Amino acid sequence: MDPKMAWNLSVFARITAKMTEDSSYTGTIEPKFPQGTSSPRPHDSITGTVFNIMRYCQHDGPGIRTVVFLKGCPLRCLWCHNPEGLDRHPEIAFVEARCIKCGECFAACPNGAVERVGDGFHIVDEICEKCGTCVETCYSDARQLVGKEMTVADVLKEVEKDAVYYDISGGGVTFSGGEPLLQHEFLLFLLTALRERGIHSAVETCGHTLPDLLRQVSERTDLFLYDVKLMDERLHRKHTGVSNVVILENLKHLSSWEAQIIVRVPVIPGVNENEENIRLLAQFLDEETTVKEVHLLPFHAIGKDKYRRLRKDYRWSEISENPRLEPLVEILHNFEIRTVIGG
Repeated sequence: MDPKMAWNLSVFARITAKMTEDSSYTGTIEPKFPQGTSSPRPHDSITGTVFNIMRYCQHDGPGIRTVVFLKGCPLRCLWCHNPEGLDRHPEIAFVEARCIKCGECFAACPNGAVERVGDGFHIVDEICEKCGTCVETCYSDARQLVGKEMTVADVLKEVEKDAVYYDISGGGVTFSGGEPLLQHEFLLFLLTALRERGIHSAVETCGHTLPDLLRQVSERTDLFLYDVKLMDERLHRKHTGVSNVVILENLKHLSSWEAQIIVRVPVIPGVNENEENIRLLAQFLDEETTVKEVHLLPFHAIGKDKYRRLRKDYRWSEISENPRLEPLVEILHNFEIRTVIGG
């Protein structure tokens, strides 16, 4: 039997038994915690924009996890597989195959942002105010609102449903995106609430944030999944839209604060799969940080259809295969860095 399958069966057996048993910045940023409290506590006035909550995940931290995806990202990686996480505010997705061409969206839109094109109806993004009226009137669920305003209590209610899975498997909750730290106040309240409940937390981050915010998050989370794309600053700016200087400096900060860190590298054909990039990364980790584990994430194109639904251009549709990762693993091993292919 496959070892992972055997592990899953073992976990489920224990879960069943348990359920039967007990059914560059130097300033300081102060988050707006409730008056009269020394640490943040969740309450309904703190909200954030969530575009997905995925349960039973096994590639975003240890054990069985629930992943909460927050909207908004400061990077614009051309290969991004979560384009719905780039913009901070809700968006309207259109699944053309489901459209029955009834015209209800056209009639209902208060801003005239739906136009007739042939026998179909398309959104005019320059006019659309993302009010969701077309979504509410769509009989076939062809139009969908991507991004939902949720309170801290709303999110906790969802993630606590699988607490028994976390307990048995050593799992917990991972915050991803987008970039979770763009909604730092919301994130800090959630992390504090999870810690009070004894639930393991992880934060997946691109590291492009203020050091003070990163420090506050590091004091409240158990693990960072830290993305590093490219070591060359010019190439990083070309492919992601931002410099990597802050990202690498923040990684050094986290190490100095003794945070638990796993560096993750999305291996993108034609961008960062070359051995020199990985050698520079390994040397940086060895000399400047305490990081001893790297995950190499093979490229995939599962986000392609999301771009079409959001009416965005997908730049990597012609890439058909991944490079060999074994030579990259060997380079990292030479620096005594534990390396995993996949999350």
